[in-house]
Amino acid sequence: MTNIHYVSTALLNFDVLQEIIVQNKSIALSEEAKVNIQKCRDYLDKKMASHSEPIYGINTGFGSLCNVKISNENLSKLQENLVKSHSCGTGEEVPIDIVKLMLLLKIQSLSYGHSGIQIQTVERLIAFYNNDILPVIYTQGSLGASGDLAPLAHLSLPLLGEGEVHFEGKKVHSSEVLKHFDWEPIVLQSKEGLALLNGTQFMSSYGAHILMKVSKFSYLADLIGTISLEGFDGRIEPFNELIHFIRPHKGQIVTAKRIKGFLEGSEIMEQPKNHVQDPYSFRCIPQVHGASKDAIDYVKKVFKTEINSVTDNPNIFIESDQILSGGNFHGQPLALALDFMAIALAELGSISERRTFQLISGTRNLPAFLVDNPGLNSGLMIPQYTAASIASQNKQLATPASVDSIVSSNGQEDHVSMGANAATKALRVLDNLERILAIELMSASQAIEYRRPLLSSDFIEMFLLAYRQEVPVIKEDRILHYDIEKTVCFLNTFQIENDLLTMA
Repeated sequence: MTNIHYVSTALLNFDVLQEIIVQNKSIALSEEAKVNIQKCRDYLDKKMASHSEPIYGINTGFGSLCNVKISNENLSKLQENLVKSHSCGTGEEVPIDIVKLMLLLKIQSLSYGHSGIQIQTVERLIAFYNNDILPVIYTQGSLGASGDLAPLAHLSLPLLGEGEVHFEGKKVHSSEVLKHFDWEPIVLQSKEGLALLNGTQFMSSYGAHILMKVSKFSYLADLIGTISLEGFDGRIEPFNELIHFIRPHKGQIVTAKRIKGFLEGSEIMEQPKNHVQDPYSFRCIPQVHGASKDAIDYVKKVFKTEINSVTDNPNIFIESDQILSGGNFHGQPLALALDFMAIALAELGSISERRTFQLISGTRNLPAFLVDNPGLNSGLMIPQYTAASIASQNKQLATPASVDSIVSSNGQEDHVSMGANAATKALRVLDNLERILAIELMSASQAIEYRRPLLSSDFIEMFLLAYRQEVPVIKEDRILHYDIEKTVCFLNTFQIENDLLTMA
């Protein structure tokens, strides 16, 4: 079986993306994509040879300079200047996994034959992808409106032999890599710089990266919440399907069913209970986790559409003989979805921290802070502080970016999405959620030890056995930073079957 993914008009979804990444597939243009790209380029060249009127971005300036006509002999210089002048990103570097996704999604968008790109330009981007030549891109600089201009400019610089790239474990100037492969810099033709820079691939790649991880952490939130329920000696009744069928939100039903499955055969759950109800952070797991699942499901639909779209400008339509200037680069659909996802993930962290708080509170026959000799030992007192701090930061990060806008380009670009800011902070929320869940798992697994000799379900005991290989039971105080980091690593490496992740 070939380890090549052929870029085509076939629908790209997150399973396919995951497969390309996990199997480290090379990519190549399908014959269909080659034909589409070449036909569009040929059409544009003929149009430019016979058309003297200004066409935005092809023989004009950009943004508020759209009325400045550029002579034919300067069209290549115009596109080169565009890439250089727009390479003004700053801040932290974009993670290389996301940079590689940006390359893939930019190639996909250019392959449909509506962008006027040269086939050799796309082939060079493919060569970068296949050889792990990953441009240095910065997180700050995009308004998420006229495309992700600054990040995509940095993505494009190495085509010209400019800018820096990560290659073979080092950060080097792209000219060195071109020399290494005996490549000449690409000479950009009319429209190409704009085709490369207009687009939503910065926002899309962040969103896709998060969505490829989020199903797993939604599942783990359910599992860890269930272990907490066991440690807290909680009740099973709130997960009865009868409750959820009369309020049939899909995520709520999935969560309740999943938790009941986790608990099947648990001795702890079957023992008589002395309390009538549990706090909301336990009793309402289906309603809270389920709402986040439904939000994530919506976000997936938005991004599935986006990664299969043409998002540059202007767009070329050969069949109708039109070059149309529009706004497919505007990131509003993504900005709203990324904000929604950040809120959904922050809520998973918020309710997780509340369960941790309940577990260490010294109730339900558990010792204060889940440790022997509390007082001499502080036990899990301070990890809850850490979780609370992170959960509060997530609440701050969940403030929507998409409700903001700021005028740019002398008023020509007078409404922007701020989707790039939504993207970077959504990733931060996910990273934070991983740590909050890690601290809950530390607390929940410790609480289970105080329910012995009773056992939880076979599935939960298997999970805890694997976890205890990495993080032992806390007998007395130790440096818990290492436990948190080991738990985060455990959660990231724990393998879950794909069919168990259905409906995040």
